[in-house]
Amino acid sequence: MARTPLTATAARALRGKTVLITGGTGSFGRAVLERLRAMDLAQIRIFSRDELKQELMRVELSDPKIQFIIGDVRSRESVDAAMRGVDYVFHAAALKQVPSCEFFPMQAVYTNIIGSHNVVESAIAHGVDRVICLSTDKAVQPVNAMGMTKALMEKVALSAARDPLAGTGRSAGRARRTVVAAVRYGNVMYSRGSVIPLFVSQIRAGRPLTITEPGMTRFLLPLSGAIDLILFAFTHAQPGDIFIRKSPACTVADLAQGTADLLGAPLQVHHIGMRHGEKLYETLASREELRRAEDMGDYWRVRMDGRGLEYAKYFTEGDTGEAEIDDYTSHNTDRLDVEGVRRLLLTLPEMRAELAASPVAAAVPTSAARAPAAGATSSRGGARRKRAGASAPAQARTASPRGAPGASDAAARTTQARPAAGTVPRRARTRR
Repeated sequence: MARTPLTATAARALRGKTVLITGGTGSFGRAVLERLRAMDLAQIRIFSRDELKQELMRVELSDPKIQFIIGDVRSRESVDAAMRGVDYVFHAAALKQVPSCEFFPMQAVYTNIIGSHNVVESAIAHGVDRVICLSTDKAVQPVNAMGMTKALMEKVALSAARDPLAGTGRSAGRARRTVVAAVRYGNVMYSRGSVIPLFVSQIRAGRPLTITEPGMTRFLLPLSGAIDLILFAFTHAQPGDIFIRKSPACTVADLAQGTADLLGAPLQVHHIGMRHGEKLYETLASREELRRAEDMGDYWRVRMDGRGLEYAKYFTEGDTGEAEIDDYTSHNTDRLDVEGVRRLLLTLPEMRAELAASPVAAAVPTSAARAPAAGATSSRGGARRKRAGASAPAQARTASPRGAPGASDAAARTTQARPAAGTVPRRARTRR
């Protein structure tokens, strides 16, 4: 693996250390494990309740530096047993599927909130140096149980960072303060349970692609980008920070079209409509957060709101500049068109493996040959009009609405005006 400056910086800090990954058998846990194995760590502990996946990983990797621990973040006792002697924690254990959390919200509470509290409190008690908690764009202005519980997970982390008595490693006899921080990102491409592998399996089976709402937008982040975000937070975090990776987005229709194009298949769509608990677009940062955020290039650092319980700071003191900032959403970020989606998909190892296993026989069309579809939303004003209910009729939208400029590849860009990448979105004249 090529060493980037970010990876090299993290490797120096991690040399000779012991790392605990909760939820270590999931998509993220496995990916961060691969990155960490290239570093000179003393030990990597994989903590999860999935004994089959642990056994499969143990047999496949056969690495004496990796210790597998069966346990559940819901059990403080099992977390404490795994935490002894740990220097750093990456907390990835969570219930992440929106439908499952909607049907079983208390299970999401037990894992995402109480489980996260157990991890944070145990890390503090054992004098761990740093805890990085993984969150999601669904935690911002949440409308479903998964997002609500992940939002409260963030609050648990910030509460520990705000507590002046927290993080002193009392039981471990260490004076250094535990740094508790979080990262927040959107859809991780080709992760377990995500839409891209579903599209691929449907195309291979010759079935129509199930699409909820063609104009729905989602952030796109390769798994490698999510790992970079974690390592960036690890090397830069102060107590209570939330780090956000700036990401492009695309419509669901363009994602379906780009996937079908790469696999050399005609696009067939089964439009099912928006499901319970879904949003038309996701939000990675609210205007309130962006007001106090630090722009760090590809990332934002959202500083903790350090106000105490002085009521004046909540009721009689305000911020006149906050109203001029807009939320950072998948509707107003740089948006990939079909060509941009295709180029981003081709960077994914999983997609390249899929194409290598079953090569495309025909030439792949480009988005330049397609006419724009009616009802497409390609500007921030258009996004806000859709929010206000002035969207095009459903029958006018097709499975391939026009995409806006791409963000991850210069060749996918167009000349249409958009806010500069990485800038704080400013409120358009059209008010909510």
